[in-house]
Amino acid sequence: MAAEGGGKEMNEIKTQFSTREGAYQLLTHSEYSRPNRVPFNSQGSNPVKVSFVNVNDQSGNGDRICFNVGRELYFYIYKGIRKAADLSKPIDKRIYKGTQPTCHDFNPLTATAESVCLLVGFSAGQVQLIDPIRKETSKLFNEEGLLSSQNPANSPSGTVV
Repeated sequence: MAAEGGGKEMNEIKTQFSTREGAYQLLTHSEYSRPNRVPFNSQGSNPVKVSFVNVNDQSGNGDRICFNVGRELYFYIYKGIRKAADLSKPIDKRIYKGTQPTCHDFNPLTATAESVCLLVGFSAGQVQLIDPIRKETSKLFNEEGLLSSQNPANSPSGTVV
């Protein structure tokens, strides 16, 4: 292949370039497919938590991912780091009004392709058991917020839990 001055190939694929209209940059598939509605908080006061589970389904793609952004909780099929999830098609999406999810985790022992238990902890102390595949909400624990890791007086031993 012929080379120009500087030793670069003529048919080199550029990942960024500038024109008088503006600068252009090649985006990764995950950046390109990210929905515009997902808020970004640069102050970091609302950390994003991520949980994974494998449901061992027949298709061989049994990995599922759950993550929260602010007051929203998303549940998707996870295709690995090489293929981005289709963020326009969540299996389940929940928006909470009074409180926000701060942590969550799956029960991998009971997870199946038809049902998966997910415990979600909230900023006001509640804990909710949901099934994002069946789109069911089973139970809400500590609804009154009596148990709290922030208040040592509520702990039986007087120490922070």
